[in-house]
Amino acid sequence: MARITKGSARAVDVRPDMNVTPLVDIVLVLLIIFMVVAPRLEQDIPVELPGIFNPDPDMKGQFDPIKVTVAKKGEYYVEKDKYDLDKIVAYLMDQHAADPDRRLVLRADSNLTYGDVREMFFRCQQIGFPGMSLLVGEKAKQGGQMGAAPEAAAQGTGG
Repeated sequence: MARITKGSARAVDVRPDMNVTPLVDIVLVLLIIFMVVAPRLEQDIPVELPGIFNPDPDMKGQFDPIKVTVAKKGEYYVEKDKYDLDKIVAYLMDQHAADPDRRLVLRADSNLTYGDVREMFFRCQQIGFPGMSLLVGEKAKQGGQMGAAPEAAAQGTGG
């Protein structure tokens, strides 16, 4: 509002003052919500993936591949559905017959032997998928140790 003084029609400037407290409250609430929700966004079968040092950022899947997970010896999953070896092969044959151009991504726990993973990989090759990928995690480089896993490097600090 403007005030008018006696004898002149000059108005006093009114300066609005913004209250930022509600804005800060909203930002903090959103931050807490994202911190709680973010870890739950990608719930999957827990496996420890083998790592690589230099992942190729351009090789992100441009379409939706079938994701097969080998969690333990004899435990196979497609998304969250559990199968044995013969049933997963039958399921994958049906999926390949329905969409022959669909690719396959194979995830396997790093504690499995190569033979366990290779058996699933071999069966998928026999089905005839046009492309298969092995999903791996990225290893962290610590102190110039190229082959050491982050957990192994952390355990070596005891005295």
